[in-house]
Amino acid sequence: MAQLNLNRVEMPKQTPEQRAKNYNEVALGYSWEQALEEAERCIQCPKHPCKAGCPVQVDIPEFILALREGRMEEAVKILKNKNSLPGICGRVCPQETQCEVVCTLAKKGGQIAIGRLERYVADWEREHMGALPATPAPPSGKKVAVVGSGPAGLTAAADLAKMGHGVTIFEALHVAGGVLMYGIPEFRLPKEIVQNEVNYVASLGVEIQLDAVVGKLMTIDELLSNGYDAVFLGTGAGLPMFLGCPGENLCGIYSANEFLTRVNLMKAYKFPEYDTPVRIGRRVAVIGGGNVAMDSARCALRLGAEKVYIIYRRSEAEMPARREEVENAKEEGIEFRLLTNPKQFLGDDKGNVVAMECYEMELGEPDESGRRRPIVKEGSEFTIEVDVVIVALGTTPNPLIAQTTPGLETTKRGTVVADEVTGKTKKDKVWAGGDIVTGAATVISAMGAGKRAAADIDKYLKGE
Repeated sequence: MAQLNLNRVEMPKQTPEQRAKNYNEVALGYSWEQALEEAERCIQCPKHPCKAGCPVQVDIPEFILALREGRMEEAVKILKNKNSLPGICGRVCPQETQCEVVCTLAKKGGQIAIGRLERYVADWEREHMGALPATPAPPSGKKVAVVGSGPAGLTAAADLAKMGHGVTIFEALHVAGGVLMYGIPEFRLPKEIVQNEVNYVASLGVEIQLDAVVGKLMTIDELLSNGYDAVFLGTGAGLPMFLGCPGENLCGIYSANEFLTRVNLMKAYKFPEYDTPVRIGRRVAVIGGGNVAMDSARCALRLGAEKVYIIYRRSEAEMPARREEVENAKEEGIEFRLLTNPKQFLGDDKGNVVAMECYEMELGEPDESGRRRPIVKEGSEFTIEVDVVIVALGTTPNPLIAQTTPGLETTKRGTVVADEVTGKTKKDKVWAGGDIVTGAATVISAMGAGKRAAADIDKYLKGE
């Protein structure tokens, strides 16, 4: 038996000194030689556990084998057969907790870098082929409205179009892509890549209507009575959550949603070329421990902050952010103040935030999330001087759809109640998937939900 190669090929990155001053992509991608070397480590095991670990069931060993044998067009076809957005997934999916964690070589610590190879194949397609046209099924004569053009909506729309249905995406913003455009910074996910994937979905015959706020311009019931046979809701979770502590309405305190939308979608980092203002802090505190907190902190640094803190109430072991994002932030000089939680914000006589009073925390027994519960240490208050604060505590769905759609059942968190397998809601002819159902989660889990819902909608439209 051939010797196992457990040495993962590292992906080249910009140095921390370089990248902290620019918005270019941090990870530079594999060269052909590096991709080949990594692909050759795959042992093509008979059981393919990696496939089961992928929320959209990509044929991982098959695309890796095609890459290894130089059959690049075939590798692209295999990948896009199950995943319409590989350039995005290869960059922002948490492969380390999904396909890679169950790789046969993971037991020995040498799991295949599946995400990096996926990115390589997607980038190769963009450079060498343009988007591969798919061959849709014969037209079914049925029409589906997809509300929202984030990962769930794009995936559902692409799959439904390939099945032969007429699909229209209704997007509230002036550009398609949802959270991929407004939430994730350029240095982690270049917007050109997102628009390339959006164009691919449009090339399948999907119509995309921008500036179309469903719930304001038209309701779900109006869509259903105006020729649409089914509706898929993929509007995400765009409503920010706050701490609810004193002083939170001072000037200079942003929700991560507003801050990242200004910086990413409205290009505040290119001011004054783009006339979007954003307050550039000297000392910035970001409250939270997820990917959105890391993105916000790293944006603040690139905008010119002298000091950026991550304020997180648990320890690093409990942080929900991807390991590589935490490492990137640390390398760039962001300071982590762990076991720390804000008590109140202090302002000056003009109403601007100038400091934050915090508690020290300690960890108790695990709570319902499985993570140890943070408990305030009495008498541990201390103050940090700040002039911008970004609150990155997670998001819930915008209530607009729920308020204007009779019969749509929601939870007390504002998420839509939908069947976990099919995405079917309690309202007839309406499906939902992604963050509107789960609350803020990953791009790939939203895509998986879009895929499952599209399959069920297809069955329904065919009368099965």
